[in-house]
Amino acid sequence: METLDLLAQEGWRIRQQNFQSNIKFSYPNETKAVSVTGGTCSLNCAHCGGHYLKGMKALQDIPEGNGITARSLLISGGCTAEGKVPIAEHIAKIAAMKQKMKYNVHVGLVDEEDIQKIAKVADKVSFDFIGDDATIKEVLGIDRTVSDYAACYQKLRKSCSVIPHICIGLHGGEIRGEYQAIRHLKALGVDGITFIVFTPTKGTRFAECKPPSIEDVLNILASARRELPALPIHLGCMRPGGAYRQELDLWAVRLGINGIVNPVSGAVRLAQNLGLMIERREECCVL
Repeated sequence: METLDLLAQEGWRIRQQNFQSNIKFSYPNETKAVSVTGGTCSLNCAHCGGHYLKGMKALQDIPEGNGITARSLLISGGCTAEGKVPIAEHIAKIAAMKQKMKYNVHVGLVDEEDIQKIAKVADKVSFDFIGDDATIKEVLGIDRTVSDYAACYQKLRKSCSVIPHICIGLHGGEIRGEYQAIRHLKALGVDGITFIVFTPTKGTRFAECKPPSIEDVLNILASARRELPALPIHLGCMRPGGAYRQELDLWAVRLGINGIVNPVSGAVRLAQNLGLMIERREECCVL
């Protein structure tokens, strides 16, 4: 616990030197999740198995005129066998639906042609950045490398506002490549990072795995804060619940994280006690 106290002190000091005394708490009730592939995914990744597509509205089920009462959409879906979300194939309908809504588009490993189409509708692009070749092959099951992710990220940045996401413990709770991902992004240029945390999910190959330890997660968050001191760092919506989340969220506030999605009530009280001004958001944290 002494080590975590020291990490928190360092992170808080860096925060005070680089940011105003505010914290963003996002409760994304005004962002609806839409899947361009319905419940279908060709990859069946070890950590997800298509489970999270079930909670999204299928694009094909949205009628003309859309009827969605939301400020924004998270547009995602299952991946093709090559690791991309086939957003571009549905771009005409996505563009017609937009009206005044903002779009956060989750893309996967898209090519240049797709990027140009996506750039016309995306307010933000969420891009999963993986820093370990073995994790890409063994968890996602695709024959791609970190270099492929870096190249795609660079292409996206030329046309879109991109917020990379790093999943801590993606390899069944093990730490593999997270520190490398931070270093890659630092070298490539980055405007903000959202961290999520591996969460064991029923029905997946990793269902019996444990999430990474709180200490492992905080060490990675602290590393990002240290490496990129003026960069906004957020803790995203995917992370374990229960006592794990209760502990993690409080430490994240102490560490100087800039924002948390659906924070526990104790983290809100702690932020207030630390003198932070709370900015409440009703949409996806990247928007």
